[in-house]
Amino acid sequence: MLESMTGYGSAESLENGVKTLVELRSVNNRFAEISVKLPRQLLSYELEVREMIRAHFQRGKISAFVQIQLDEEQPISTGINVAKVKAYKGLLDTLRIEADLDAPVLLEHLLRFPEIFDNGATSLDSSDTLWPFVKNLLQDAIDRLKAMRRREGEELSIDFTARIAEIERTLAVVTALAADNLETVRKRLAAKVEAVAGKDLAYSRDRLEMELVLAADKLDITEELTRFASHNKFFIEELRNEESGTGRKLNFLLQEQLREANTIASKSQNAEISQKIVQIKEDLEKIREQLQNIE
Repeated sequence: MLESMTGYGSAESLENGVKTLVELRSVNNRFAEISVKLPRQLLSYELEVREMIRAHFQRGKISAFVQIQLDEEQPISTGINVAKVKAYKGLLDTLRIEADLDAPVLLEHLLRFPEIFDNGATSLDSSDTLWPFVKNLLQDAIDRLKAMRRREGEELSIDFTARIAEIERTLAVVTALAADNLETVRKRLAAKVEAVAGKDLAYSRDRLEMELVLAADKLDITEELTRFASHNKFFIEELRNEESGTGRKLNFLLQEQLREANTIASKSQNAEISQKIVQIKEDLEKIREQLQNIE
C-alpha cells in the first residue's frame, strides 16, 4: 500500500481545566526530517517525541507542535498568603521607624510583593503529570497523520494503475507496428539494392539478405518490449506491497521503464512507433512527478 509524504494530523482535549493541542504536519522530503516545538514543561521529552514519530514514518519532513494552556473559562485559584502579608508589613513598619518616617504603610506598598498571593499549583506545572497525557495525544495525532498519508497514497495508486494500463495498451500497438516494421524495411532495402545492383540478381539477393540480417538485428525491439512488460508487472505488484521503501523501489522501476522506452525509440526507426513512445514517456514523466511524494 502506498503512503504519501503529505498530510496533517492533530489531537486535542480539555481535561482538568487544561487545553492540550498536538499537531503534526508532513511534506515530501528525501529523508526523514523531524522538527519539534514543545512548551517549556516538556522540553526534556523532545527526544522521546522524535522517536515516537520516527518509529512510524521513514521519509518526509515532519513538524510537530505541542501547546498546553489553562482554559480561560476556568476560575483562577488564587489566595492570599497571610503569613507573608504580615511579614512584609512588619518589615515595612520596621523600615519606617528606623528611617524616622511618618508616612504609614499602605496597601500599594504591599502590592509590590507578588509573593503575598498564592496562585496554587496547577497541572501545567508538573511535567510528570503532563507527559503521559500528551503522549497519548501525540499517538492519536500520529495515527491520524498516517491515515491521511495512506488515503492520499491510495489515490495516487489508482492514478498510477490507470497510467500503467494506458502504457500497456500503447505498447500493444507498438508491438503490432514492430511486426510490420521489418517487412517495410525489407521492401525499401530491396528497392535500393536493385537500383544499385541493376540486373545482377545473384548479387542483389546476397546483398539483400545481408542487409536484412543487419536490419533485423538493429530493428528488433522484442527484447525491450518484453522487459518493459516485466517492469510494468513489477510496478503494479509493488503498488500493493505493504512493506516500507515502496517509493524507492517504484523510482527504480520507473528508471528502467524510461530506459526501455528510449531504447525502443532509438532502434525502431519508425515514425509511428516513435510517436507512441513519446506518449508513453509523457505518462512515465507524470508518474515520476507524483512518485516524488511517495514514502
